[in-house]
Amino acid sequence: MLLDILKAFLVGLCASAPLGPMAILVLQKSLSGGHRAGFFTGLGATFTDTLYSVIAIFALAITQQFITEHEVFIKITGGIAIILLGANMLFKDPFRKMKDQSGPSYSIKDFLQAVATGLSNPFAILIIMSLFGFFGLAPESRDLTVAPVILAVSGGSMTYWFFYSLIFSRIRKNFKLSTLLWIGRISGAIIMIIGIALASDGLMKLIFE
Repeated sequence: MLLDILKAFLVGLCASAPLGPMAILVLQKSLSGGHRAGFFTGLGATFTDTLYSVIAIFALAITQQFITEHEVFIKITGGIAIILLGANMLFKDPFRKMKDQSGPSYSIKDFLQAVATGLSNPFAILIIMSLFGFFGLAPESRDLTVAPVILAVSGGSMTYWFFYSLIFSRIRKNFKLSTLLWIGRISGAIIMIIGIALASDGLMKLIFE
């Protein structure tokens, strides 16, 4: 069991590592709101990773079939959601919190935005499944005895986002506010491009297949 917990912790770390909309979102929140805002956003990513881990363990076959049968719909709707997220980051001034120190620099919205971002890309569950297979993690039971494994995945994800947000929140002190604003806008543009690519792929399959 201890070995499985260690493997699950590594799954959580590795699942969080790929550079994508979530990483860019946490980066932007860390630069604009500091470590707490970035980490609070990262907790939203941890929530979706944990949810996908539960699904991977308890409903692997059903999930794979659902994603395969609804791939086009998932790509189009997920792509649109990511485009909207990127547009919000591109045209909104997230650094206004740094100008107004009267309130906290983080809120439940940061967490919910990360959850929405994670849920808009259910293909992330395939990464979780692949990592489970790579580390040879295949719990035989399908009851509460797998709770330590699921919690270990959460722990790995939380650890990654804690240090990720900490590093970039420290870096922000070396930049001017105008520079941070442009970094945020560029991050939003990158997320929009990712969303457009995802939605376009879905549309192409819908039209030509």
